[in-house]
Amino acid sequence: METLGNLQAGLMAALQFDALLLCLLGVTLGTLVGVLPGIGAITAVALLLPLTFDLPPAGAIMLLAGIYYGSEYGGSISSILLNIPGTPASIVTGFDGYPMARQGHAGMALLLTALASLFGGVVGIMVMLVAAPAIGTLAMSFGAAEFTALIVLGLIIAVFINDHRIPQGMAMLCLGMLLGMVGMDVNTGVQRFTLDWDYLQDGISLVIFAMGLFGVSELFQAYTQQGQDALPVKTGSLFRGLRETNALRRFLPSSVRGAGVGAFFGALPGTGPTIASFIAYAVEKRLLPRRYVMGTGTIEGVCSPEAANNAAAQTAFIPTLTLGLPGSATMAVMLGALMMHGITPGPAIVTQHAEVYWALIGSFLVGNVLLLVLNVPLIRLWILILKVPRYVLNPAMLTLICVGAYTLHRNPFDVLMLFVFGCLGFFLRTRGYPLASVLIGFIMGPLLEEHLRRVLLISQGDLGYFLQRPVSLVLFFMGAVVVALSLWSSRQARREAG
Repeated sequence: METLGNLQAGLMAALQFDALLLCLLGVTLGTLVGVLPGIGAITAVALLLPLTFDLPPAGAIMLLAGIYYGSEYGGSISSILLNIPGTPASIVTGFDGYPMARQGHAGMALLLTALASLFGGVVGIMVMLVAAPAIGTLAMSFGAAEFTALIVLGLIIAVFINDHRIPQGMAMLCLGMLLGMVGMDVNTGVQRFTLDWDYLQDGISLVIFAMGLFGVSELFQAYTQQGQDALPVKTGSLFRGLRETNALRRFLPSSVRGAGVGAFFGALPGTGPTIASFIAYAVEKRLLPRRYVMGTGTIEGVCSPEAANNAAAQTAFIPTLTLGLPGSATMAVMLGALMMHGITPGPAIVTQHAEVYWALIGSFLVGNVLLLVLNVPLIRLWILILKVPRYVLNPAMLTLICVGAYTLHRNPFDVLMLFVFGCLGFFLRTRGYPLASVLIGFIMGPLLEEHLRRVLLISQGDLGYFLQRPVSLVLFFMGAVVVALSLWSSRQARREAG
């Protein structure tokens, strides 16, 4: 009852006119920033941080948080309409969202995205309310061995997500891990694979890599295809389309699974929405009876990663607020904003700064509802982009991508790298290699190396240390089960094919 009373007080604080205006401003700016390729939440939050100095602590965090989870939703808009991800986490939503747009169902895909975003956000908030202390304790109990086992499980799922292309998936995963190792070794300070270029000392930017691999390569491929006319757009009531396709009945199970995966991975420091979206998509593909249709425009392929994305965006605040452990660069900026306003994150934040904590929780609920109210009427406006002929739209999008890449570090080399990865993505696309595996390897490879080396230092090179930790043992067992089931299903498919 005390929790409900605190939540009610937080909602009342978030519904004050000033707080409501800050929430609306935050989610609006976040949506617009997310749609633009290359800008991202971290850039927007960092640029607007000085504007919060004169705001009260609760209002400042409300504004910055609205920008953060608003951009996570906004990134899916360009990913669905143009297959150009606004944020790295929105790449997965485009796997099925973009095929739906090409089939003329862009409006339905955007509506499902908005609903899944709200559902995932609410689930993430409920997890924060009910299980934040327990999850915080669980996150603290995750050591190097547990994180290593968890990353290995994620890599296994990523490889075996394509039953008929396991060798290609493994090759692309290794390629991504190799590219992720470029830069300075965090343990020894040695330069690796930098070709003696100062530009690569800090490694390859995830934003540059993702935009080049998916966005620029998509534009290159569009130029090679016959016809540069606008994509088809089906008119009519969006909600009637949902009824006709039985979309709402398929929406709920996939969103529940996606939100559960996102809430878990978002609460773990160092994972976040991007990894949560990939894992949710992989889980959905394994559980869907007709998983071979994933990637062709399925409702489950849109709802599950989008729910995971926004649930993880909410639960990412759990380690940041209760433990003082930022799980991403954006959360690090949030942590800095809290400390600048005299609030020290930690287990005592709920008691020492209760008014700020519960007002923030209330603003999450208000902000997610505002996202739905704001974006559902704009769906018909967004899909007008598809009516623009591709020979006009593609150069404009390429220009936006280049501008976004340049503004990250004000470095022309980033634009050059953008086109290098665009050419790489185009080469892999034309030969049927899975681009998702490359990106998963790029993200998880450095994390795997960091935690594995930490385990080897702790255990003095004894790999049996993993078997002495119950959680890591269970995770490795789950990975073995995934491998066995995938090999068995592949064998059955080959046998049925004759």
